[in-house]
Amino acid sequence: MKSIPNGVFPTMITPFTKENEVDYENIKRIVQWYVKKGCQGIFAVCQSSEMFFLSLDERIKIATIVKETACSNVCVVASGHISNSIEEQAYEMNAMAQTGCDGIVLISNRLDLHNDGDSIWIKNAEKLLGKMKTDIPLGVYECPHPYKRVLTQDLLKWIMETQRFVFIKDTCCSPDVLKQRLDLLRGSNVKLYNANGQTLLYSLFLGAAGYSGVMANFHPDLYVWLCNHINHPYAEKLQRFLSLFAFTESLPYPLTAKYHMTLEGIPMTLHSRTTDMKRFNDYAKFIIDQQIMSEKEMADRLKQLG
Repeated sequence: MKSIPNGVFPTMITPFTKENEVDYENIKRIVQWYVKKGCQGIFAVCQSSEMFFLSLDERIKIATIVKETACSNVCVVASGHISNSIEEQAYEMNAMAQTGCDGIVLISNRLDLHNDGDSIWIKNAEKLLGKMKTDIPLGVYECPHPYKRVLTQDLLKWIMETQRFVFIKDTCCSPDVLKQRLDLLRGSNVKLYNANGQTLLYSLFLGAAGYSGVMANFHPDLYVWLCNHINHPYAEKLQRFLSLFAFTESLPYPLTAKYHMTLEGIPMTLHSRTTDMKRFNDYAKFIIDQQIMSEKEMADRLKQLG
């Protein structure tokens, strides 16, 4: 089973044309931008990708293009099972596995639609895994939509015992929970990628494998530097910088990320299937304009540090 590298896995956004079609050419440009910024991986077809508003054909084509465009040394994981029934989810996940992605990620709330408990989650997970090839590296993502199904300690133990999981996208945003999880996962094959920018350095010291979150659509190179230099004297200062700008997640995302991409030279529209374009107002634009100037200043500073 292929291992998943440590590092930064941006949560891939989906560009759309003015006609509300997936803009596949700009998907290629975004992937190339991630690679240029030094990302070790890409999480394709996730909530940032607006996956609940994509057809299965669109999800499969996006994952295929991301994998084909990424360099051979850049790992691509993908999710995209949005159906309710386990049978339909298995069909979606097996179709996604045919894209050649390096790992397939399960959405935690899809395995327990009504939050009925760990026994239901495990029962459904066993049923789903039984319908998938055993050589596919798997992951779990605590997707917030339609509700966040948090992984308990018992679920983490079950995940480790299966010997089939290698990737967890953690969205707990809790220092205490992160410590508990990383203590439990230590020595296993399961790697935890923190989605929360504010607690990243703390989690890296505890053994987290990297970052997989929204803000890697804005300044992934800064996250790459932090993941590679956790013991550097400047790491704490960079963490404080990242913590402050991570609060821009409260602005109308993914419109903010799409606008930011245009400032990076990727000619996409601000069209979205999840967020009304009218929500991207002058205030949001003003904040992102300031952010990109500060990002470049910080990137220049890090280059001086080596």
